[in-house]
Amino acid sequence: MKKTMLYFLSFLLIVSLALVGCSSKEKTEVSQQDGPLKIKVFGPQNAETDLETNSFTTFAEEKFNIDLEWQVTTYDATSASEVRNIALASGDYPEVFFLVPWVDQFSQTDLLRYGKQGVALPLNDLIDEYAPNIKEVLDNHPYYASMVTAPDGNIYGLPHLNECFHCSYGNKFWINTDWLEKLKLDMPTTTEELKDVLTAFKTQDPNGNGKQDEVSMSGSPALIESSIIPYLMNGFIYDDSRSRLLLENGKVDLAANKDEWKEGLAYIKSLYEEGLIDKGAFSQNIEAHQKLGNNAEIQIVGASTAMHPGMFVTDEEYSKDYDAVAPLKGPNSEYATYNFPSTPGGAFVITNKASEEAQIAAIKLVDYMFTEEGLIRSFYGEKDISWREPKEGEIAIEESAKPILAQIPLEEGEEPRNDNWTSMVQFYHSREHRDGLVQATDIYTAEGYERRLQEATHLYEGKEPSEVFPHWAIWIDPAVADEAAMIQTNIVDYIEQNSLQFITGTKDLDKEWDSYVKGFEQLNLKRYLEIMQEAYDTSSL
Repeated sequence: MKKTMLYFLSFLLIVSLALVGCSSKEKTEVSQQDGPLKIKVFGPQNAETDLETNSFTTFAEEKFNIDLEWQVTTYDATSASEVRNIALASGDYPEVFFLVPWVDQFSQTDLLRYGKQGVALPLNDLIDEYAPNIKEVLDNHPYYASMVTAPDGNIYGLPHLNECFHCSYGNKFWINTDWLEKLKLDMPTTTEELKDVLTAFKTQDPNGNGKQDEVSMSGSPALIESSIIPYLMNGFIYDDSRSRLLLENGKVDLAANKDEWKEGLAYIKSLYEEGLIDKGAFSQNIEAHQKLGNNAEIQIVGASTAMHPGMFVTDEEYSKDYDAVAPLKGPNSEYATYNFPSTPGGAFVITNKASEEAQIAAIKLVDYMFTEEGLIRSFYGEKDISWREPKEGEIAIEESAKPILAQIPLEEGEEPRNDNWTSMVQFYHSREHRDGLVQATDIYTAEGYERRLQEATHLYEGKEPSEVFPHWAIWIDPAVADEAAMIQTNIVDYIEQNSLQFITGTKDLDKEWDSYVKGFEQLNLKRYLEIMQEAYDTSSL
């Protein structure tokens, strides 16, 4: 009887194991039949791109066995932000966000809020286990590590790390060197020499039409880099163009209430009063600035502040005449404005809608974009179609760098190639990579334009103070974030408004300066500096 029972139990065990094997096999077959892992993705799409049919989308889907289901918005910043916020507010949001920082992305405050709500998932463990390339970049780039790591130690989103050299020194000054030659003038090197040059531009008819129609100097408040104040102010006191904060021996302070700031305003005011600064420089938009630079009848702009000439002149013949002027030596300083070229926040975010498999696949996809191969394929497109290997004798943007690749421009009438994700994937464009891009050696052609900016930026490189307040890498304590944001907005607006009033004469700089300085008390400057000091002290920098 016992022997019979043992045979029966053995039989049951064999049958059970067989059934388990069948079950496992069936599961495997079902998994294979299900096909690629579907992931819902939100991202902006420009007019030249169809993300559904894009060849990089196809490439990524095959490489990572995924099926990306796109919810797209436009490159219009207001619309893109509204669509993203509506989706989040409704609860009907995707598993993954891929965003373009200069269009719309999660702010640091957004990341903290959605992280606390459990909507934005921490990426730390995913990076540690599945993203060695991201981990390496974090380990070797302190600013980036500080930018991505929230005060609670979590990484709720990844911003782009785009080490754009010419963007790092955005507040440049471009002067018409053709006019300098005609008037037999040297490139200005000091604030007083600039004043003499601008006066000559106004009074000596450099465009040769017999009229005093020249605009000695222009700019625009529409873009921070086109504002005239930072470049000129840097001869008197450091102006970072954004926070207006200083850092000295680790202590945070404000620049715009110092006597040196007043001295700088007095200088700019003197240029304005003598008609050497275009009145529109403090009010015109980008289109008006360019209309001036592209003046149809004859060239009239002598100089302008801008990150690059294309911001104020698109006429090819006019554009060739403008070269960058190095930081001017003023009474107190000779600074260049430096800002880290990447914007803090979240361009890549995984939400709590994503399954564990989707989370892993998404982080692996982004990790691929942190490699040279992934960067090239995702941003430039297909080899020998949108980019090619360098030819013998071709030179990189930075002449000492080894050439990496050359982009292949569209032929006249050629349809957009739809083979890359463009600005959505600049997660790790290192200085070394950008330096190695092939450019024509004639800097005054479209093919050599980036080289022109590279060479111009060397005039500014390293001219910033030894300590610069790293506003791009600072996280504000969530408990005081709203308070800090409100104070910051009020202070920055107050500085801009009063600077304009002092320069244009609607306020008397000598008589009303003390009242202006005292006004910062009502704006809670002391409290603001306390918050910024604490944020700096508790940062990982």
